[in-house]
Amino acid sequence: MVKVIEVQGTPNPDALKFITDARLVERGAKSFENASSAHGDTLGTALFSVGAVASVFVLDRFVTVNKFPNAEWSDLEPKLRAAIETQATAVEGTVSTKAGSAPTNDEILSKIEEIIDENVRPALAGDGGGLEVLGYQDGVLTVHYQGACGSCPSASAGTLFAIQNLLQRMLDPKIQVVSV
Repeated sequence: MVKVIEVQGTPNPDALKFITDARLVERGAKSFENASSAHGDTLGTALFSVGAVASVFVLDRFVTVNKFPNAEWSDLEPKLRAAIETQATAVEGTVSTKAGSAPTNDEILSKIEEIIDENVRPALAGDGGGLEVLGYQDGVLTVHYQGACGSCPSASAGTLFAIQNLLQRMLDPKIQVVSV
């Protein structure tokens, strides 16, 4: 069973991001621009059936729902959460290692890059910025913000903390993220 563990606002007041405790897509993303484009997809169809949903975007461990401007989040949010928790299906995805061996730094770094590519970089790009991974050693990931994010006060605190929480949930609860 998939659980919504957090709901986040976005820079777009007509969009909410529902973060889940499980992967929802194995690779890539699902994007539905209207109810008819979601035909055949259980989760997409359920979300549009709530009403006042303009579009749905599913990537890794989150669902972003855009509502029509005249709709109220207070009415939609609990129904959308319920639809995600009853209709979403988790997919498997782990760091691949040889049987019985611990993952290498390269394997962990590869998984970190994948998580950041799917969950972080698109959001930063939407705000005119980016993130470069400089290295991973002894449980510490070193990153460097680029573009608009390089001079943004929230990058050094809020965003960095969000990235660390994401990696702790998805990969290793002990991982630490620092910015240089």
